Amino acid sequence: MKNLIGVFGAGGFGREVMPLVNDQVSFSSLPQETTRIVFVDDDPDCNDEVNGFELMSFDVFCKESAHFKSIAISAGDGSSRKSIYKRVVESGISLLSVKASNSVQLQSVQIGVGSIFCPFTTITSNVKIGKCFHANLYSYVAHDCIIGDFVTFAPGVKCNGNIIIEDDVYVGTGAIIKQGSNKRPIVIGNGSKIEAGAYVTRSVGAGETVFGSPAVKLTLSNLRRLRSAN
Repeated sequence: MKNLIGVFGAGGFGREVMPLVNDQVSFSSLPQETTRIVFVDDDPDCNDEVNGFELMSFDVFCKESAHFKSIAISAGDGSSRKSIYKRVVESGISLLSVKASNSVQLQSVQIGVGSIFCPFTTITSNVKIGKCFHANLYSYVAHDCIIGDFVTFAPGVKCNGNIIIEDDVYVGTGAIIKQGSNKRPIVIGNGSKIEAGAYVTRSVGAGETVFGSPAVKLTLSNLRRLRSAN
């Protein structure tokens, strides 16, 4: 029986992740001649293949006979990723973590299952990261940071030292989170969202959306103030 590796999600990010998975399998201990790599998607109207890789539904993936099965979850939305994670785990399929060959991870770093590190990403030292973390192109996490489950970094996110990011947080493209301290880390609360280009200088409450430089909570009055300033 062959080994079966899937990338769950055949959208834009999934198509960026697939070459990383293909390269990773090429350099792994899995024999290439008996390893089948496919896209997995729930869309019943999707094509038979994407970028030369077979496309199948999750149900078909589960029913396929294989010696070993593993899935990388490429869904960019954290809540979707959490839902897919639950289905994958309940089906007894292992989670595949993906790391580009030029992604840098230094020392004393703990990373949960199902992570994806795109090219030119960096994790420095003494960092703890939960499950199914996504770090897109050119993002970094500096020293003494703690990151929860299902957190998403869009391209170019700069997460400086002594930051705590709780579960289900989305950080937009080019956002910068100012460095905290050992005694007073900056905390990005559960389920919050940092808009693209924001410069975060203080903690963000759970469920809040912040924007701007320095970042402020997304409210009607703050939007009016921004528009009047421009």
